[in-house]
Amino acid sequence: MQFSAKVFEASKQRTACAIIPVDAKNRFTASGTALDEACGGAISTLLKRKDLDSKLGATQLLPMTEGPAERVLLVRSGEGVLSQADFRKLAGASAKAVKGYKDAVSYLTELEVSDADSTWQAQQLTLAAGLAGYKFTRCLSDAKPYPLAKFHVQVPERKLLNAVKKGVEIGAAQASGSNLARELGNLPGNICTPTYLVGQAKEMAKQHPKITTSVVDAKKMASLGMGAFLSVAKGSDEPPALIAMQYKGGKAGQKPVVLVGKGITFDTGGISLKPGQAMDEMKFDMCGAASVFGVMAALAELQPAINVVCLVAAAENMPSGGASKPGDIVTSMSGKTIEILNTDAEGRLVLCDALTYAAKFKPEVVIDVATLTGACVIALGNPASGLYANQDELASQLIAAGERSGDRAWRMPLWDEYQPMLDSNFADMQNIGGREAGSVTAACFLSRFAEDYTWAHLDIAGSAWYSGGNKGATGRPVPLLIEYLLNK
Repeated sequence: MQFSAKVFEASKQRTACAIIPVDAKNRFTASGTALDEACGGAISTLLKRKDLDSKLGATQLLPMTEGPAERVLLVRSGEGVLSQADFRKLAGASAKAVKGYKDAVSYLTELEVSDADSTWQAQQLTLAAGLAGYKFTRCLSDAKPYPLAKFHVQVPERKLLNAVKKGVEIGAAQASGSNLARELGNLPGNICTPTYLVGQAKEMAKQHPKITTSVVDAKKMASLGMGAFLSVAKGSDEPPALIAMQYKGGKAGQKPVVLVGKGITFDTGGISLKPGQAMDEMKFDMCGAASVFGVMAALAELQPAINVVCLVAAAENMPSGGASKPGDIVTSMSGKTIEILNTDAEGRLVLCDALTYAAKFKPEVVIDVATLTGACVIALGNPASGLYANQDELASQLIAAGERSGDRAWRMPLWDEYQPMLDSNFADMQNIGGREAGSVTAACFLSRFAEDYTWAHLDIAGSAWYSGGNKGATGRPVPLLIEYLLNK
């Protein structure tokens, strides 16, 4: 999809669909008024029929016989200054309504939003349009993608042109990165294997000169002592891989931000086998890895002056005669021993070795992203990702990035009082802490391997995908991570 920011004359701009806001008293902004006049008052006449609901974000599509727009989408904008959440609601509703047309022009930037500038508004409109325009068609024999090919954002005043263009650029990159993450997440486990992810990472390096890719294979893992990582892959015929993608946009000596993504391309639970119901959704267990792929793609578009390393801990968790068993004890790359009480708590086993490996890059910050625990889904549901951090400043920065992008996170406790729940009689620790505070104890486990640097953990088990009729990957937390990195 192509995105642009221009100063449009609504009375002359030809488009398949013009998006104009209507307030609680049926009043238009300047562009809406100009477009209505160009249509001989047809829009205001149709509006008087009261087909447009009074609820904020309600939409009504009007086919036009006069004027430059083939259609006009009316969007109820309420009364007075909008909150950021309300503006996002308008952006999302309008984007979904126009995805079936070849192009659209949004005049929603003429609205006033609390504590938000033109850059932010343009970013939100573009992100919403880009997300709405995604459709998974890879495995469908006759499906066609949505036709929306061009999305234009109105620049309210010429002096704001650069600010709106910047917002469009950021929103477009967030959308394309999120959609790549969604595509990888939606792929079935028989296509999206660890080997497939290796191929995708190498292809990305071929396409973008600022990106390099290297791979630690099973043999190298063994030589590095990654016994925890290897224990997860033992039951599968698919070889594991620790993929390192490096984006080099900053100075040579600048410390990188390291992102670590959990890439369990399918999770049966191993010997601790999951119930069969909804097990198909365990193809989404690599959405952490998918999100760091998305971040890398967005960085290639935006080319900020920073250094970022994305590590993908890719493996398949399967039951077999060679699989790890409950009670097995393995030695991690750090030298710490782990008693595996539940083979379905495998994500933390691949991540702990990846976190130890991350130290070799001498990072400024390490952030791991993982569909780690069902407990986080129970605690926070879909709206927020669970956030754990060993430094308050980093936690605040990530929360702020989530608020600005609309890809929100909520800080959870990482207190020492939870650590004893991981005590083992036979090893340095066990890989589960019991039924209570499951998301917290999983984060506590990871924290033991991130003691030498500033670190945060995002548990995205609730936010990474939808179930039910809207089943599919969401692409989160790509917008949050891009916002955080750009703020660096």
